[in-house]
Formats: sequence, C-alpha cells, structure tokens
Amino acid sequence: MFPVFSLVLDKDVSGKIALTYPELYKELSKGRSLSFKTFFMWVLISVYQGGVIMYGALVLFEDEFIHIVAISFSSLILTELIMVALNVRTWHHLMVLAELLSLGLYVLSLVLLKDYFDAEFIQTTDFLWKVLVITLVSCLPLYILKFLRKKFSPPSYSKLS
Repeated sequence: MFPVFSLVLDKDVSGKIALTYPELYKELSKGRSLSFKTFFMWVLISVYQGGVIMYGALVLFEDEFIHIVAISFSSLILTELIMVALNVRTWHHLMVLAELLSLGLYVLSLVLLKDYFDAEFIQTTDFLWKVLVITLVSCLPLYILKFLRKKFSPPSYSKLS
C-alpha cells in the first residue's frame, strides 16, 4: 500500500513551469483527466490484471491450493509495485522507499506466514518462473500501450519537461 500512497508526491511538471504556463490547467478544468472514461479504463485494467493473475495461477499451473495462493499473491504484489513504478512521472526518495518497504514486507510475509505458504515450493525455480510469467503477462501489454500512447499522443505537459 505504501507505493500507492506515495503517488501523492508525483508531479507532472515543476512548480515554476506550472506557474509560467497556466494553460496546462485547461485539461484539468475540463475534467478530462478525472473522467468516467479514465475511471472505467482503470477498472478494465484491474479486471484484466486480476483475471490474468487468478486464472494464470489457477488454470495454467498448479493443482495444490497452497501453491495457487503463493503464486497469485506474489504476482499481485509484484504487479502492484510495477504498475505504480510505471505511473510515476517524477521519482522522489519517499517513492523509492515505499517501493522497497512494500517489497520487504512481502518477503517478510513469505517468511513469517508459513501456514499460508509452502516454504519449500517458494524456494524453487518453478515458483519463480511461474510468478514472473504471470506478472509479465499482466503488466507487459499495459506497458506497451502506455509507451505507444506516450509516443503518438503525448500529454501537453510532456512538451515542457
């Protein structure tokens, strides 16, 4: 949860540029950034990623429930950390700390919650490649779409950065 809260520190442009070019606020005043379309795009992304994580762990890979839990939990945490990292425009030291702290808490939970995770399975390369494949399938298409959108339809503030 720490990386999501650290997004409050993210800035599109510096304060000086924002004061110099007040037309940057035009997009915000028209409500394009915070529209129903934007909201439903995030809902669609969430449904896609949730489906990939759950069905990837459930259908494609394992028969044992405790392994499905470990794979899906790990993929979910890594996907969240990657998605926050992809959406940050200006990195702040607290954002880096939040990402590392969340990753550390994830690793700590694997160690401390042994009743919920198979410790032997988590240490195998089988677990590692399954988590990496599911995480890549859930994040890579979204990263490619973001890259293409930034390339062909950049936001107005990116021209000033």
